[in-house]
Amino acid sequence: MSQALDQDTIAAIATPSGKGGVGIIRLSGPEALLIGEQICQMTLNVRYAHFSPFYEKKIASADNLLDEGLAIFFKAPHSFTGEDVVELQGHGGPVILDILLNECIQQGARLARPGEFSERAFLNDKIDLTQAEAIADLIDSSSVEAAKNAMRSLQGDFSKKIHALVKKVIDLRIFVEAAIDFPEEEIDFISDGRVKEQLEAIIENLGLVLATAKQGRIIREGIKVVIAGRPNAGKSSLLNALAGHDAAIVTDIAGTTRDVLKEQILIDGMPLHIIDTAGLRESPDVVEQEGIRRAWKEIENADAILLMTDSSSEENESTDHIWPEFTQKLHDLSHLTIIRNKCDLSNLEPGIKEVAGQTTITLSAKEDRGMDILRNYLKQVAGLQTQTEGGFTARRRHLTALNQAMDYLDNGMQQLVGMGAGELLAEDLRYCQQSLNEITGSFSSDDLLGEIFSSFCIGK
Repeated sequence: MSQALDQDTIAAIATPSGKGGVGIIRLSGPEALLIGEQICQMTLNVRYAHFSPFYEKKIASADNLLDEGLAIFFKAPHSFTGEDVVELQGHGGPVILDILLNECIQQGARLARPGEFSERAFLNDKIDLTQAEAIADLIDSSSVEAAKNAMRSLQGDFSKKIHALVKKVIDLRIFVEAAIDFPEEEIDFISDGRVKEQLEAIIENLGLVLATAKQGRIIREGIKVVIAGRPNAGKSSLLNALAGHDAAIVTDIAGTTRDVLKEQILIDGMPLHIIDTAGLRESPDVVEQEGIRRAWKEIENADAILLMTDSSSEENESTDHIWPEFTQKLHDLSHLTIIRNKCDLSNLEPGIKEVAGQTTITLSAKEDRGMDILRNYLKQVAGLQTQTEGGFTARRRHLTALNQAMDYLDNGMQQLVGMGAGELLAEDLRYCQQSLNEITGSFSSDDLLGEIFSSFCIGK
């Protein structure tokens, strides 16, 4: 990877906003040491924590004193970014940190862009793209399992698996292309079972990495679950039961919920984004109409839809009878689950079964009966499996690249076995290698890099 093109010295606050005991200003670039020594008015030794006053301008005096704290110098290339890095660790007040940051800028640094420190680390070969993304994922972790997965990715577990796959693909490409380019060597890879055997092994290994990546994405992102239904069906009661607290107001008055309510919960480390919507009905109320419009917008973008019905008043369990207008408007029923609520009033037993092709769960949200059945079902819908050691964090773009790589390998197998086309197999292997390299950033467009690092914190 080439060095970062932008050789400016950058500066940013590296600690969260608000008040704290310690606040950190981070500098990186060719002028980082000079600026740090000017502010401290002392020589900074490598990897040594200096206790020092922090001065304004170049004259050390009581009138120019800004703060005091620790200054640490990391010399290139032995730093996070691979450049000279200075950290000024002062008191964690927002005003004093802004003053100190402004002084760094006055002395020649510029304010860093979001994610620019991590971007420079990537461009200077300190980390690859999956490790850079893992930094952001670690900061944004919503569960212990997500944090563990992000740390494994940051340590290079995901990258090592991708590099191993790329090496196997390259080795097979070399063999196949050599057989094509040097036919006089009489290598008949069509009848030679080694190529097919190696290709099958690569497909199997890629399948294992893909399965682990899917679990990593689920742990990182979770799924979006929308609770829909007529007014007073118990939607808000279900939200409260899943959340474990009174997130929504519950009354006997139909139409109590008029806006979209959102709550995030964890099921075995998986984030579940629960959305309670306004009761769907015809209404002359302008406010309620807007709530219903927003409800349909959330329904259209849901990973799973829980259609709440009142089992104490429903005479038939079929989906069409329960609400034909809803199912006709929904079109795609693959994400739909029928929830027959209030089983405590209908004297029905909690349970799950298939009715008219739709999964139907009977429960009582108010009495907390059958809720474990729903939670286990939602894990199945998400594809969450018992997490094993060796998991890592993954994003949608990783899954896209892995699926593309798998498609190329499957197509290459067809070319090999079905048509005996070595040239086409070699081409599929080349495309597979490119897809895998996109994951670690060995082959990435500038637009992709910009999109990834723009989502980072300013000081990372």
